Amino acid sequence: MKITINQHPHELPAAATVAYALEKLQATPPFAVAVNTLFVPKARYEALALHDGDRMEVISPVTGG
Repeated sequence: MKITINQHPHELPAAATVAYALEKLQATPPFAVAVNTLFVPKARYEALALHDGDRMEVISPVTGG
């Protein structure tokens, strides 16, 4: 299936989860995740299946001034 992660197209297997996508991206905490503009709690990463056309954002905090 095709999804968009941080405005870039990605190809993932059917029924891939948020956790799978994060592993594929090699995302390093801390970060927050939203799917189709809805915040996803960390406890749901393993269970939340992604669907063709979904838009996922992985947002990391920025420090400094």
